[in-house]
Amino acid sequence: MPYNKKASMQNSFKYIIGLYILLFFAVNSMAEDNIDNQIYASLLKKHVINNKVNYDGFKKDEKLLDEYLAILSRTNIKSLSGNDLFAFYINAYNAFTIKLVLTKYPGINSIKEIGGFFSNPWNKKFISLQKKTVSLDYIEHKILRPKFKDPRVHFAINCASKSCPPLRNEPYEGQILATQLDAQAKDFINNKKNVFVKDDTLFTSKIFKWFEDDFSDNSLFFIKSYASKELKEKLNSTKNNIKTVYLDYDWSLNR
Repeated sequence: MPYNKKASMQNSFKYIIGLYILLFFAVNSMAEDNIDNQIYASLLKKHVINNKVNYDGFKKDEKLLDEYLAILSRTNIKSLSGNDLFAFYINAYNAFTIKLVLTKYPGINSIKEIGGFFSNPWNKKFISLQKKTVSLDYIEHKILRPKFKDPRVHFAINCASKSCPPLRNEPYEGQILATQLDAQAKDFINNKKNVFVKDDTLFTSKIFKWFEDDFSDNSLFFIKSYASKELKEKLNSTKNNIKTVYLDYDWSLNR
């Protein structure tokens, strides 16, 4: 068979194009399997100060936030497990909550103003994960709570409101997740705005009422586990006669 220079060049070109295509998908696959939280970390450090969220700052940097949300959306969740997966969903919940607020900000004073007559912000489907469109409620009640069964998650996810546990000014990371969750629970419980004892009455956040099942119907035991020495002494001094009153929840933006 005679040598066909033109055909040989065409085959070489196709081979090179094929290699580029394989390389492209390989690189993208690697990017999707490894979560890069650097953008989110810089945004949190810049715009979350003294437990307050600077939504004006986030609004100016919304394109950067969108870049991070795109990273979350294309992450291959199947490549994650254990605390890495747990941290991923906490970060997703918090980052997409910020985005939801920004869709109406600065025209709102509370996240509860987002939604319609028959809907609320938490069941709004706007989050793209694994080619599915889901809501914040889906992440919290279908994934975080039932899959990981860790009550400390209630002090890590943030509902953009003043009575919520504060938004941590760093991303959650699988390798240090246990330490981060303990810190969140401890800080929340030992803040007298959220938990305090007066006479024989425990005044505490409605989080412990709404999610009492997650605390094994014994929120007092959980509170004591993270209470400071002062708070624990007050709780123990009431013996078994303590009453519980749940504090009003402030839904105004945590800014």
